[in-house]
Amino acid sequence: PTPLEDAYAALRWLHDNAAALGVDPARIGVMGDSAGGGMAAALSILARDRGGPAIARQILIMPMLDDRTTEADPHIAPYALWSYDDNLTAWPALLGDAAGGPDVPATAAPARLEDASGLPPAYVEVGQLDVFRDEDLAYATKLSRAGVPVEFHLHPGAPHEFDSIAVDSDVARRAVADRVRVLRSI
Repeated sequence: PTPLEDAYAALRWLHDNAAALGVDPARIGVMGDSAGGGMAAALSILARDRGGPAIARQILIMPMLDDRTTEADPHIAPYALWSYDDNLTAWPALLGDAAGGPDVPATAAPARLEDASGLPPAYVEVGQLDVFRDEDLAYATKLSRAGVPVEFHLHPGAPHEFDSIAVDSDVARRAVADRVRVLRSI
């Protein structure tokens, strides 16, 4: 997808201009939430497959990773702020008729990744009442099984974008503190 190529061009530019910007190229990470989390995961895959630039950490916040997530979970559906119907609209908007089919590359839907070896360490978080819960857990497991260091957080009772809708909640404060801790650790 075109947005991924744009993100890759920005990553290359940042690496190429790191010295002039006062940036340590060994400490560049990628981060995103929801569709942006999927983009950060895809960028990590693309950079690995193209031999760089190096990414120190991928920080995936409730990432949208799998174009095949379309069947409603009855425990999540009543609380879903991003619904299964939203997924049925969003993925075809990105992938066209290929959405849900057999030929979607991992750089478009990272859950399609077969070989996770060599990817940067990952921080993955998702709410228990998020449509993306199962795909995020599966992705974290896939990374871990490939030897990629993974920190995974499943926030009980939290829906998609909980940190934006309940900014002052304990769970949002903990999640933001964890993100800041991980960013500082790069």
